[in-house]
Amino acid sequence: MNWDRIEGNWKQLKGQVKEGWGKLTDDDIAVVNGKRDQLVGKIQERYGCAKDEADRQVKAWEDRVR
Repeated sequence: MNWDRIEGNWKQLKGQVKEGWGKLTDDDIAVVNGKRDQLVGKIQERYGCAKDEADRQVKAWEDRVR
C-alpha cells in the first residue's frame, strides 16, 4: 500500500499502528496523521532507536498492511 492510500485510510489504520508500536500515544498518532516521516520520527522518539531502524520497522509494517 502506498502512503497516499495510508494517509487516506489513516483512521482505519491507527489501531494497527497502536498495536505495532504500543508506546505511541493517541496524541502521537494524531500528530502523525498518516505522514510516513512523522511516524518514523515518533518511533525514534518513543523507542530511542536510530532513524534507519525506525524506517526499517515502518517498511516492514507497510509490507504487512498490503
